[in-house]
This record gives sequence, structure tokens and C-alpha cells, in this order.
Amino acid sequence: MTPLPGGRIAPPTRNTQAKLERLARDEARASEAPRHSVSAILALGANLGDRAETLDAAVRDLADVPGILEVTLSPVVDSVAVKLDGPDPDAPGYLNAVARVRTTLSPRDLLAAGAEIERAHGRERLERWGDRTLDIDIITYGDLEIETPTLTIPHPRAVERDFVLGPWWALDPDAVLPGAGPVADLLRALKTIPTETELP
Repeated sequence: MTPLPGGRIAPPTRNTQAKLERLARDEARASEAPRHSVSAILALGANLGDRAETLDAAVRDLADVPGILEVTLSPVVDSVAVKLDGPDPDAPGYLNAVARVRTTLSPRDLLAAGAEIERAHGRERLERWGDRTLDIDIITYGDLEIETPTLTIPHPRAVERDFVLGPWWALDPDAVLPGAGPVADLLRALKTIPTETELP
């Protein structure tokens, strides 16, 4: 809000008001548990320690979370570490996968469950996009589209990450990223799926 002469405060502009209302709505939706179970896609990655065992354990841990009813894991792929300034072939490589979960947790509670599993496997947030024993991100939550300071769904960088889209497509060739389109088309745009004949 803009100060006016005499210490008065100008009312918010229409644009600012709309943004505040949208934020309040998205914050409420992030904390709202669904009436029925929802399918969500989680991205899992690890580039430190026993990566394969960590991913296997993380899937077991997810299945043990109250409110997560089902967990289905994609094929696991290798990928080059991506840092703030781009791919880093000198950093330890990642194992990546996606898990499709059916859950009755709210988006925010699902995020918290993932963070707790990360901590249980030694995740330390010392550097943005740094190496990590385990990373769990929410990619989608049903067809929900929200943006808050701490949670954006769909994941804002999923569209450019073949190490997320590739395993997801392998798990579900008909998958769609809300707001972006079919995962197969997004992979083609990244030149990860060269031809139509390679699609099932």
C-alpha cells in the first residue's frame, strides 16, 4: 500500500487486491484435505550415498505414511546433476524416479510427509540445488493449480526436466501435466522422444 500525505494509506489497487485474493485462495486449497483420495505425482532423486537403496527405502516410507493409500514407482533413471548454473557432469550423478501416490492428505501435509522422509535419510539443505541424499518434490496433485510462497503445484520446473518427465511417461504414457499438456509432447519438445513410433 502507498502512503498518502498525513500518514494515510492508499487502498490496494485492483491488481494488488486480486493477487491477495488469489494467494489467500491458494493457501486455503494447499491446506484442504480432499473429500476423496487424490492421485499425486512425486519426483524422487538421490545423488549421495547408496542411491538405489535410498530410493527403495523412500518408497517404503511413503507407503507407511498415514493417508497415503497406494504407491507405484516408475522405472529408475540416471541423470546428470543440475546446479544453479546448469548441468554439472563433475558432480555425483543422480538416480531419479517418480512415484504415483493415492492420498487423502492435503497438499501441504503431503509436502510435510515428504520433507520428513528426506530428513530421515539425512537430507541437509545447505545449498540451493546442492547435492542431496534424497529429494522428494510434489509434481502434481490431481488437477490442482496453486502458487504460494512455499508450495507451487504443478512443480514450476517439471516441464523442463526430462529426468522427471521420462520416468513419468514410462509409468503412464497418457499422463498430462496440468497447464502444460501431455507428458509425451513435453518430452518431444525436449527431444527426448524422437518419433511418434517410439510411443506405446
